[in-house]
Amino acid sequence: MNITLDQISAAHERIKPFIHRTPVLTSESINKISGATLFLKCENFQKTGSFKIRGGMNAVLSLSTEELKQGIATHSSGNHAQAIAFAARQVGKKAYIVMPATSPKVKVDAVKNYGAEITFCEPKQKILESTLKDIIQRTGAAFVHPYDNYQVITGQATCAKELIEDVPGLDAIITPVGGGGLLSGSALSKHYLLPPAFIYAGEPEGAADAILSFRSGQVERAAFINTIADGLLTTLSDKTVAIIRQYVKDIFLVTEQEITSALRLIYERMKIIVEPSSAVSLAVVLKHRNLFAGKRIGIILTGGNVDVSNSDKWFKD
Repeated sequence: MNITLDQISAAHERIKPFIHRTPVLTSESINKISGATLFLKCENFQKTGSFKIRGGMNAVLSLSTEELKQGIATHSSGNHAQAIAFAARQVGKKAYIVMPATSPKVKVDAVKNYGAEITFCEPKQKILESTLKDIIQRTGAAFVHPYDNYQVITGQATCAKELIEDVPGLDAIITPVGGGGLLSGSALSKHYLLPPAFIYAGEPEGAADAILSFRSGQVERAAFINTIADGLLTTLSDKTVAIIRQYVKDIFLVTEQEITSALRLIYERMKIIVEPSSAVSLAVVLKHRNLFAGKRIGIILTGGNVDVSNSDKWFKD
């Protein structure tokens, strides 16, 4: 499927009543440290606390009456789960969410508060998928995948669309990459609305699958998983691999120390709460100062669903 600009614009209109047009913030001190002029799109201020509501809401609103009849189901460790639970409530339908038993409590509590029915299972992809399959067979609910879904990707594209509209003359946009829904959508919006610019992604060394997929052209798995950026643990899909390879300039790896250093900068200099996954894009800029020096860079801060009682462990010196 070829996602068009008209489809992205239509998705934007469709979801506008249900989302915030999030602000773009700047920090003079971070600009000095990075050597670039940074514009940070704050999806941590978004409804449900992350950009995921954009894709989830668009996918749910795109389902037919018949498809919606038995409710909506998905698997997610947190942010997509919240998005689908919220979207289901907006259309008056039941949400069935399969979550890993290791999901952050703050995200589990939010999903419960939106009225979804949660089923916990082992934090393994195959078990998540098989558990969800059983629920769908039992309930007849419609499955909205976290990122392997063109309506989700189209909805995620609205974030970069807003950024490009609100900040003229960007030289590049950087997003984190997990399953690739945000990166794919952002790449498409940049392609249509800002052709001269480049789009890059940041990925933790401790979950380095997207960079392998980017190089090989097929879905690859990380050699090991060990990162505080818990929102970036998923692999790409065939849909997101294809879009990313066509439109993304490069993917950069960052270490855990580089992520926590960037996260500390955001907390201390901008006084806002973001998830570790959000700091990955800034970590890329700080690591590759020569590449981004003097440029106008758009950074998407993906979410702010943080259990603050556990955040002290990120900043151990």
